[in-house]
Amino acid sequence: MAALPEELQAVLDLMPDEHRERLAGRDFWPGHLNGVDVVAVVAGIGKVAAATTATLLLERFGVDGIVFTGVAGGLGHGVQVGDVVVATQLLQHDMDASPLFPRHVVPGHASDRWATHPDWNHQLIEAARHTLTHLHALIGLDAMARQGLHQPAVHQGLIISGDRFVCTQPESAALRERLPDALAVEMEGAAVAQVCADWGCPLAVVRTISDRADDDAHRDFVGFVSDVASRYSAHIALAAVARLHLTGQQKQ
Repeated sequence: MAALPEELQAVLDLMPDEHRERLAGRDFWPGHLNGVDVVAVVAGIGKVAAATTATLLLERFGVDGIVFTGVAGGLGHGVQVGDVVVATQLLQHDMDASPLFPRHVVPGHASDRWATHPDWNHQLIEAARHTLTHLHALIGLDAMARQGLHQPAVHQGLIISGDRFVCTQPESAALRERLPDALAVEMEGAAVAQVCADWGCPLAVVRTISDRADDDAHRDFVGFVSDVASRYSAHIALAAVARLHLTGQQKQ
């Protein structure tokens, strides 16, 4: 899953036999990636769109797990543009049913945080590290210079989600103060995590940092997705799918 078509296209380009199935206004692409059965789909932007798409993947296509990829704004100290963050937990930063429930807690659930699958996270982290070691060949020196990339790193930890594109310094500062362990902010992951928790379905979320969620967040966003994030997504997904498939076979 990815929120934007530009984030998913590089993955589709690696699928040799995908075919389109139209459902609920969305294009689903069943096929194979690195020899593994997959369904690729653009989730749409925001929590409702992403939750609907995740539910369709589970109900109509019977997927065994979900990997969400795309971009996010960096919040944590040292999380820079071009870095990769693998979510170990997700939280809806705009969920607030207080005083009936503690802030960020989704009514009907015991916690405000949703855990991702630890084995999948490990495989994604290794795949991301492998991708970043081949960065020059992957995106080219010109694109690296254009996007100001130097030595991107891989992080793991909390990613927060909300139905707002965080793009001002005061907004990002307020989120850092309220949720100091948050590494990145985006608009879909925690909603998908809630659906996966309801279904008992494994989930992994990997995000490329496109900006620092500040007043420059909108700067050449499309260019970054095209030059960097889409290529990260494709190669991380390709490596991770192979690793996850092998891990699953070993456990059978």
